[in-house]
Amino acid sequence: MSESPQSKPDYRLIIILLSGAFISFLSNTFLNVALPAIKNDFGISTSAVQWVSTAYMLVSGIIIPTTAYLMQKFSARTLFLTAMMLFLAGTIISGFSPAFFVLIIGRMVQASGSAMLMPLLMNIMISSFPPHKRGTAMGLFSLVMFFAPAIGPTVSGIVVEKYSWHMLFYMMIPLLVIVLAVGFWKLPEVQQHRQAHIDIPSIILSTIGFGGVLYGLSSAGENGLASSSVLIPLLLGIAGVTLYVVRQFKLEHPMLDFRVYKFPMYTIASLIIGAANMALFAGMILIPIFMQDIQGLSPLDTGLLMLPGALIMGFMSPVSGKLFDMYGPKIMAITGLTLAVVTTFFLSRLEIDTPFTYLLTIYMIRALGMTMVTTPVMTNGMNSLPPHLTPHGSSLNSMLNQVSGSIGIALLITVMQTYTNISVNNMNHPTEAMINQATLEGINLAFLVGTGFLFLALIAALFLKRIGTDDVIGKSIAKARPIQDDTKNINNE
Repeated sequence: MSESPQSKPDYRLIIILLSGAFISFLSNTFLNVALPAIKNDFGISTSAVQWVSTAYMLVSGIIIPTTAYLMQKFSARTLFLTAMMLFLAGTIISGFSPAFFVLIIGRMVQASGSAMLMPLLMNIMISSFPPHKRGTAMGLFSLVMFFAPAIGPTVSGIVVEKYSWHMLFYMMIPLLVIVLAVGFWKLPEVQQHRQAHIDIPSIILSTIGFGGVLYGLSSAGENGLASSSVLIPLLLGIAGVTLYVVRQFKLEHPMLDFRVYKFPMYTIASLIIGAANMALFAGMILIPIFMQDIQGLSPLDTGLLMLPGALIMGFMSPVSGKLFDMYGPKIMAITGLTLAVVTTFFLSRLEIDTPFTYLLTIYMIRALGMTMVTTPVMTNGMNSLPPHLTPHGSSLNSMLNQVSGSIGIALLITVMQTYTNISVNNMNHPTEAMINQATLEGINLAFLVGTGFLFLALIAALFLKRIGTDDVIGKSIAKARPIQDDTKNINNE
């Protein structure tokens, strides 16, 4: 893609990318409902089966920091076809896996392809449209990014109830083959004219850093934050990430340029999206725990509860993008976050006999609020970046979604389990009803902490300013140039 927005976006490229990304993102939550069936099928423990999700997350976290380099080195066509072939290969391996370790290998191959798609798609959307039209374009991106994972549990709940979990992979294979074939024949080959440099120490540091952080956080929900199996990889990961960031500032051509955070609106957008994700993705785990473990409902019931919210996110994402083009990010973000804060607080007051309709209503309003936040804030943040930093902003956004979601899930699940364990340990002769009540109170406390995250995001939203004209982008470019020159001078010295 060219550095500047095209006068006429290539809709062939965008539609094909959206189709591939939708299938890819759908797989992120496809297996959540199927984990008990996989555990029973292979005769493994609950902690072992979590590696179906953990391995996927780890590989994504390792690949994403390299995507800015890949987007500058290779064309969108080459990257998309490579990503889809990897994802197809991983899907085939997973679907026909005769043993658990083969399933894990398949999921890792899937993740290596999927991790390329989100930053690639975001970069294409930003590069293809002028700033005043990017809200609508990013609404389509948000539809894929949030609607596909949100509808995943519903679809998988229906499939797993009637068929084997293998069917979840089988049904994706023909769709992936069609998208790959269409992409091969229809995607244009656009030559790249950007300099791209690979730095092996950066790759090693990012692998250790982001891999350690994500592994530690993914283990925290089961083992607790104070466990050595959590603290050791987490501290090692933090050290690796720190060294990785420091090295990027010293490189003349960083693989992932953290200078994007010198632009205030991008930084504020990252704070808002990060805090919102911590509450959003944790809620996707806490609500199924409440419905299935406390109320005794089926996975299908859980999926049906989440379906209307997923549909709202799907339909409203393009609308919120259009509203952003008209009104800017501040009003929408404040309104959406206010709805999210109030509804998440209501979720911290659950009772064992809380009606299904009450949960459904709260979840739908919460989904509406979150949809009003993500697209406008993300678009405004990306608009503040000059074109040469757009690939880096896209990659860091993808990394932010991955890491903030992991932090939110790990932290809130740990809050829930720690409170539950303390309560149960203080009981003389705990009954099942007493344990369920303790778990419920732990879930409520976790939602209360999530409310705090969203309130912090609401405060950050008060400082939003609209960035949406070519003049402002030009000023941002001018502002960024001295930074680059100073870096080159430092490196030369």
